[in-house]
Amino acid sequence: MELRHLRCFVALAEELHFTRAAERLHIEQPPLSRTIKELEDELGTLLFDRDRRGTRLTPAGTVFLQDVRRLFTVLDQARENVKAVAAGLNGSLRIAISDGTVDQRLSAFLADCREEEPEIEIRLSEVPLAEQIRGLRSGDFTIGFAHTADVENDIVADPIWRDPLVIAVPARHELLAHKEVPLQEIGDHPLVLCDPRVCEGYCRELSRLLRPLEREPNIVGHASSLDMMLTLVGAGYGLGFTTAARLAVSRRADVVARPLAVDSAVITTYLLRPRRDTPCPPLERFIARLRSQVDG
Repeated sequence: MELRHLRCFVALAEELHFTRAAERLHIEQPPLSRTIKELEDELGTLLFDRDRRGTRLTPAGTVFLQDVRRLFTVLDQARENVKAVAAGLNGSLRIAISDGTVDQRLSAFLADCREEEPEIEIRLSEVPLAEQIRGLRSGDFTIGFAHTADVENDIVADPIWRDPLVIAVPARHELLAHKEVPLQEIGDHPLVLCDPRVCEGYCRELSRLLRPLEREPNIVGHASSLDMMLTLVGAGYGLGFTTAARLAVSRRADVVARPLAVDSAVITTYLLRPRRDTPCPPLERFIARLRSQVDG
């Protein structure tokens, strides 16, 4: 089994069409067919079902595709590590950001890391929570930041920052009569929440907060960004949730923040990492530096 077999397999698995896969690989179709046949003979099983309806992955092919993608991820990382060393770097950290966890503290912390260890490359990727979890398991990401500890046992979730949630209210609204808004008062008003496909972990935590309401929340819309949520709140579509720090950065005159009269109304930022892995020295220093900043 050679890498050319695996590259041909991935191309066909993604295209599910021999002609398109051959064009993508810049080869003719007969050599592609022979390469797939060699691979199936080597593995002793069919990877594709072929009939008049087209080409489909078999169950074995589906599992093999996941493993081959992980293999290519490792190869890509090996190539990047070699380039990093050749460029004078001594390693890299691949960090996944989910649930809108980017804030000024993280920016300042990463700036300190780059200043103290410029030889360590830090790469950030903003992805949905489910993709972050898959990437941590497969090795695509070294660590991640998210707003939930509701993960499987193979992922460690360490709390880093805790921020009080506030209710975002239109500048002219009856709830502004409260210095702290009771949770039950929120149940009488429409809500504009973050899109769960974008902020899955954040939405899980918000659902827990709203669970004591006497009736189901009246969710009138979902927003994929804080700016869109605040725009809808300012226009009077409903109330929203955020933190005071994020709302202050937006500097909107049409939206006012009110604290919630609930002790549990906090959002926690968690550092996620695979449980099975022994942290490499750069990661150990990264985590120690982060904990020192939090404790300080």
